Amino acid sequence: MGKSKEISQDLRKRIVDLHKSGSSLGAISKHLKVPCSSVQTIVLKYKHHGTTQPSYRSGRRSVLSPRDEHTGAKSANQSQNNSKGPYEDAGGNRYKVSISTVKRFLYRHNLKGRSARKKPLLQNRHKKARLRFATAHVDKDHTFWRNALWSDVTKIELFGHNDHCHVWRKKGEACKPKNTIPTVKHGGGSIMLWGCFATGGTGGLHKIDGIMR
Repeated sequence: MGKSKEISQDLRKRIVDLHKSGSSLGAISKHLKVPCSSVQTIVLKYKHHGTTQPSYRSGRRSVLSPRDEHTGAKSANQSQNNSKGPYEDAGGNRYKVSISTVKRFLYRHNLKGRSARKKPLLQNRHKKARLRFATAHVDKDHTFWRNALWSDVTKIELFGHNDHCHVWRKKGEACKPKNTIPTVKHGGGSIMLWGCFATGGTGGLHKIDGIMR
């Protein structure tokens, strides 16, 4: 059904004046050719608020309810490496939801679309070992670190590809496991490179044949 025509302020005042003079709602409706429900609304508004001005309306009603938005935001926050989740869960099978609509309510929940960071696949034993190392060295001064050499290996794909994955996350949550892509050091169709750096600068880059223990 199309939008009804807005009743002018002059006509609203006439409705109130007729009501004050003792005319019934039905008589006013018939005389001014205005729906009886509209006459009743205008009269009640005048009685309760002392005005005939129409209420402010912010615009079209949102297609998603607060519950729909909560469901979509929860899906985006919990689904690892899943960019389709919030689009499907917010609307379900009831109606279509545009991408811009989903983005707006995710932004309201402080969720932004970001490319997932690639982080080494760590087991619990790896995490415990790193924590022990950090705890043991937390109070070392800068003179100690002058003698430290930092090294690492990286894998470069020769065949296939390492696509970026899109995730929805909050600010400061880039390195949470659910927002990262686990990586491993060894695999077919790739080469391994070793490099290092220290306080004096960076070292050379070396190709590793086989598996580095």
